[in-house]
Amino acid sequence: MDTINLGDVEITRVVEWQGPIAPMPVLFPDLDRHPWRTDDRLTPHFWNPATDDYLAAVQTWVLRSEGKVILVDTGVGNHKERPYMPPWRHRDEDFLGRLATAGVRPQDVDLVVNTHIHADHVGWNTRLVDRAWVPTFPNATYLIARPDFEYWNPRHDIPKHGSVNGINSRLANGNTFEDSIDPVHEAGQTLLWEGRTHRVDGNLSLELAPGHTPGSAIVRLESGTDRAFFVGDVVHTPAQFAHPGCDTCLSENQAEAAGSRMRVLAEAADRNALVIPAHFPGAGAAEIRRAGNAFEVHRWAPFTPSSL
Repeated sequence: MDTINLGDVEITRVVEWQGPIAPMPVLFPDLDRHPWRTDDRLTPHFWNPATDDYLAAVQTWVLRSEGKVILVDTGVGNHKERPYMPPWRHRDEDFLGRLATAGVRPQDVDLVVNTHIHADHVGWNTRLVDRAWVPTFPNATYLIARPDFEYWNPRHDIPKHGSVNGINSRLANGNTFEDSIDPVHEAGQTLLWEGRTHRVDGNLSLELAPGHTPGSAIVRLESGTDRAFFVGDVVHTPAQFAHPGCDTCLSENQAEAAGSRMRVLAEAADRNALVIPAHFPGAGAAEIRRAGNAFEVHRWAPFTPSSL
């Protein structure tokens, strides 16, 4: 498997899926006003110029820190009913086999971090056993920001503002809370953290970065002289390094999401922190530096380009 070490933390990348999502102008309507197509670093991993499609990976980051096994995001999952998201519907993949190749059995996982509640970040929280959804990781505590838990809970009829291909995010993420959040919460395995930050251990902490969803969070790794920010969906494409004010149609609050992105990227550039988004294929992560009022890739992470 693809593993690097930062300080005392081991990081392993486990890819569940990768491929085209939708045309770039659909997902990033504001970005199309900028000359991002001249950036040859977007091909071949992040953009298909022949179809104009945004290319993405769905992956889990396995962290080994202070003797614990921690998963950052759990992807799409198997057998999920996602009527408005055809790529995520009724999948049947050997993701647990890939975790096993990384040396992780379900019972080995101590903590699961969901950076936010979207269908492609919480799917393997649960698996289908005898027609019931049960926690995939029976010994794990699932860390979920309370603002997201309350916002996406279908018992709270809160209007949703994001969209996917013209489908409101409430419908696009339909069934997600019921099949991937409720079962772990009812099993008593969730920790709904509150406030701006939450300490995980001596190397890791969580910090709110709202906008994409109200409870979107990043995972900060600080160990020795090494730094990394697991930014979830704060960044979707390297084009947003050059145009950090451009957000996706997927976000619940685009202006707030752009503000969170600018703040996180500025700190990453100033502190030489590796930026690790949820959906980057290719090298998966990058060190960035300031370029005027924006940012650029200084060097890519040493992960092998993703493949399935």
